[in-house]
Amino acid sequence: MADDTCTNPLFLGWIKEWWDIERERNSKGAPTYKRAYNSLKSCPLIFQHPSELDVLSGIGPKICQRLTDKLKRHCEENGLPMPKHPKGSKRKRELENALAEAAVAQNEQPSPPKKARTARTYVPKLNSGAYALLMALSDPGPSGYMDKTALIAKAQPYSEYSFTVPSMANRSYTAWDSMKYLDKKELVHIRGRPTKRYSLTDEGWQVVKRMKEARDLVDGVGGNATASRTATASGSGTSNVNRNDENINPNRPDSGVKRESRYTPLDLKPFGSATVSPEKLPQPKPRTATSESIVILDSDEEDFRYDEVEDRKPIIRETTNREYIDLVADGDAVPADESSLPHFTPIRLAPGSFTVELVLDTREVQAKNNRDHIQEELCKLGVRPIMRSLELGDVLWIAKCKQPGWLNRLGAEGDEVVLDYIVERKRLDDLIGSIKDGRFREQKYRLKRSGMKKVIYVIESFNLDQDIRNKYHEAMDTAMASIQVVNGYFLKKTDTIAESIKYLAAVTYMLKEIYEAKPLFVIPTKVLTAKNYLPLIKHLREKEPSRGHYISYPAFASLVSKSEMMTLGDVFLKMLMCIRRLSGEKAIEIRKVWKTPYELVKAFEACGTDENGKKKQRALVASMLSHLVDRRSVDNGLSEKIAEVWGFL
Repeated sequence: MADDTCTNPLFLGWIKEWWDIERERNSKGAPTYKRAYNSLKSCPLIFQHPSELDVLSGIGPKICQRLTDKLKRHCEENGLPMPKHPKGSKRKRELENALAEAAVAQNEQPSPPKKARTARTYVPKLNSGAYALLMALSDPGPSGYMDKTALIAKAQPYSEYSFTVPSMANRSYTAWDSMKYLDKKELVHIRGRPTKRYSLTDEGWQVVKRMKEARDLVDGVGGNATASRTATASGSGTSNVNRNDENINPNRPDSGVKRESRYTPLDLKPFGSATVSPEKLPQPKPRTATSESIVILDSDEEDFRYDEVEDRKPIIRETTNREYIDLVADGDAVPADESSLPHFTPIRLAPGSFTVELVLDTREVQAKNNRDHIQEELCKLGVRPIMRSLELGDVLWIAKCKQPGWLNRLGAEGDEVVLDYIVERKRLDDLIGSIKDGRFREQKYRLKRSGMKKVIYVIESFNLDQDIRNKYHEAMDTAMASIQVVNGYFLKKTDTIAESIKYLAAVTYMLKEIYEAKPLFVIPTKVLTAKNYLPLIKHLREKEPSRGHYISYPAFASLVSKSEMMTLGDVFLKMLMCIRRLSGEKAIEIRKVWKTPYELVKAFEACGTDENGKKKQRALVASMLSHLVDRRSVDNGLSEKIAEVWGFL
């Protein structure tokens, strides 16, 4: 049946319009509108009001309401009376009978009536706000009721989301908003004005009973009564390697035997937060007497790895660039070969003489009005961060000597050694901003210059406006692909800040397991220069791949500082990379031809300023780099842009 022969062309045209829009957007709603379109198109009846379409298969209340709103606007614009809404079930029965008669007349079977949806038994998601509230209300105390303050305090250990702080910076939703849903489902009884008190209804007690039965069933899988009670948080990563949650859960059961780690940072996935009951809050757990042993945690006790009770608070260490001025010399020249590299005896840190700690940038916050959320949540997961202003990245890990001054006596500074892992965390809005102002390319260049072996980008989802998302969709995809393909860094996508925090905690536990059981070899700072650092690190990794070589934190901060170790060549590169489409690889090739900005300006000046000279200026850079054929090459369009900035056009 053609559209113009349909008995309801107006309604059909609107549905067709919405279907086309959903198809263009590649939306999941396209099949829904397709079914509605086909159903209405094949119907021989004439409908007076959109609400009558509910009798057709494939058309539900939402489409009917949308058609009603559309019809109202259509009638107002054309000065037509709005059809009356049919009330009662008589009209619906008439339409159903008419449909059945039409189907019989066409020798077809009548469309089966819509099946009534059977209400599924409600069980809240593990570690959600609703789950935590129901578990807390299952032990209300002698009065049988709890006020909001007491309820939040008791429910928070059960939930992975905060009851007071929104999970995302641009949303006001907290775990406490689940109380509205529980009240709507009649699982919670609320009484009292203005101070409200909460208790479980009979239906609520039934849900709690099912929750506890499900938890006990999970705990007893395989006959192991001490199985870890965890729930894997949903998240998207870029690695397809098979993951084993047991390997990265800090609360996993263990036989007490030390074993090597079987995973790498590329295999990481946010570990499940333990289901901690209020009676089993994290308590301090003493370390074993053997310095080289790994602390084994009993998952039945659902404990976290704390050395002391006060470890729940982050360590605040303020450091300034003044401590690192002239710490690492600039050096004469880049070593030409292996013989030019310095020879030294590395400082050896024995297993057990240090601990692996997470260092978090003090500027890394959830929101301006909530600056302590990240470190507080890390502390809840058993990771006590060291807070300081980092010269590079948002998170890195250090090996902290237990004996103060140990490195000073052996030829290095301080009591901290930087490990080979660094994290740059970006929300989607921050990623777009860094792409627009050029910080994205500069940060990637500085990360490469830092000599870090494992660079991790954590890209955190953010509720962007649809217009902004559509405008910068390709730019974001290109940037994330560049991180992995061009730079070779690992990319981890997370949905919320809570998921990012869990991932950082998982990496911390992994690094503790990897590094604390083996010796570390530290390069004395006196042999380092800004020129020989990268060649020396590269040579040591190729020569002894199984043995890592590291540097002290003060030396690292001096080497990666934005200003203290900035050479003229680095400034020249940054100036070149401000030009659109001029990547770091292209800028390096340009610097190989013209060592300084002065040489580049003089080269443009030598071309002349007449018409012929301007033509030479436009083609200067492209002609000098014509021997390059890969992504380092400069085309004519980019060459002309460089001439506009540096030449005399």
